[in-house]
Amino acid sequence: MARHLAAAGHDLAVYNRTGAKALEWVAANGGRAFPSPAEVAAESQVVFLCVGNDDDVREVMLGDGGILDGAHEGLVVVDHTTTSAELAVDMAKSCEAHGVVFIDAPVSGGQAGAENGVLTVMCGADDAAEFEAVSAIIDAYSRSCVRLGKVGSGQLAKMVNQICIAGLVQALSEGVAFAQNAGLDAHAVIDVISKGAAQSWQMENRAHTMIDGKFDFGFAVEWMVKDLTYAIAEAHSNGSRVPVTEQVLSYYRELMEAGRARYDTSSLVTRLPR
Repeated sequence: MARHLAAAGHDLAVYNRTGAKALEWVAANGGRAFPSPAEVAAESQVVFLCVGNDDDVREVMLGDGGILDGAHEGLVVVDHTTTSAELAVDMAKSCEAHGVVFIDAPVSGGQAGAENGVLTVMCGADDAAEFEAVSAIIDAYSRSCVRLGKVGSGQLAKMVNQICIAGLVQALSEGVAFAQNAGLDAHAVIDVISKGAAQSWQMENRAHTMIDGKFDFGFAVEWMVKDLTYAIAEAHSNGSRVPVTEQVLSYYRELMEAGRARYDTSSLVTRLPR
């Protein structure tokens, strides 16, 4: 994502919690590396962050040398991390006290989407004009960037995204295993049905690698466990029933316990006898 921003002509100040990674990135792509988020914020008009979870965002935003230690009037912070919606609202309140705008903007598209600059970005922003100004920058690495409501709306939309994916990947896993157990050429079956009503991004991009037993394609099981945990907690809060999502989360947790935390999410198929 940062590489696409640099290619679009933006002057980048970068920080990574592993300092060597920031230095390596700057050597390859230009810009300047800084030793703290505060120094990046002080040098920037817009700060984009993408870390792991709620606690990571709090650390980078509010910790010693965090973004708000370098806050200045007019700064905009765009958080691409997938977090709870409550975290986004809390960060917006903390930012407001410093004259800083906060936009929650989780992404979908995985590693390939980031590398190819075609991410889908789901945004929550209290002010439409502030969102429009930032979306013009996000265009550098996205094919769709949409404001879905006030702060927190982006995170809620990402939960919808993950709920939809969870059930789909489990169904695709069952279909692949069924085809193999039935003695069919699973690759040929996928080629045929992907042209019909069963077609999906997951089928087009993951079914063949699932058949081949390859599970190193980006979005990891441990991150899906985190995301679905947030989604289910929100579902319980707003009265939604998500029984399939709850079941699939239990399957992903089984993979974690089996030492497959870093496999990609299509590894659900490994639970099924073939």
